[in-house]
Amino acid sequence: MLGAYVPGSSPIHRLPAGFKLVALLGAIIAMTLTIRTPVGAAVAVGATVVVFALAGIGPVRAWPMMRGPLVMIALIVVLQLFLADWRKATVVGAVLLASIGLAAVVTLTTRTTDLLDAIVRALSPLRKLGVRTDLIAMALALTIRSIPLLAELFTQVDQARRARGLRAGPRVLFVPAVLAALDTADGFADTLAARGLD
Repeated sequence: MLGAYVPGSSPIHRLPAGFKLVALLGAIIAMTLTIRTPVGAAVAVGATVVVFALAGIGPVRAWPMMRGPLVMIALIVVLQLFLADWRKATVVGAVLLASIGLAAVVTLTTRTTDLLDAIVRALSPLRKLGVRTDLIAMALALTIRSIPLLAELFTQVDQARRARGLRAGPRVLFVPAVLAALDTADGFADTLAARGLD
């Protein structure tokens, strides 16, 4: 699966999984609430590039992961240009790009088992209330892992569109991508059910 753990000894690799998850959530919330100008948007994207560099993930490894999101973000930016103005479109696109990039760094530098352990520890107080924290942890880990996978689905759909000589459009891009995403979700569900998870 795209976004699988890549062994390494970078400073990002050495950070605890729990810290990385909290930092990811905090960064996404902070960017969403504070970035209001194109300059702030550029700073967010630049900071994400720095995080990629600190993690030892170069352009060759990063490009295949970010190519899909760029297609999706470009469509959202075009929509924002019609609904708002270029400043708002720039901010929305940059925040989405930075958020997806940071999530990709977390999945590339953290083992799935470490992610699950960190989430289960954070949710452990809910066990006293009868909450199945292991299922919540699995759902969150799958969500984080699926971000790069969904991005790759959009890339594959766009490549198939180009190979057929079709024009870009919401119906041509989104419908096949959504159907492929649903098919992938069914595969996840079957796999989890086979392992005894309801």
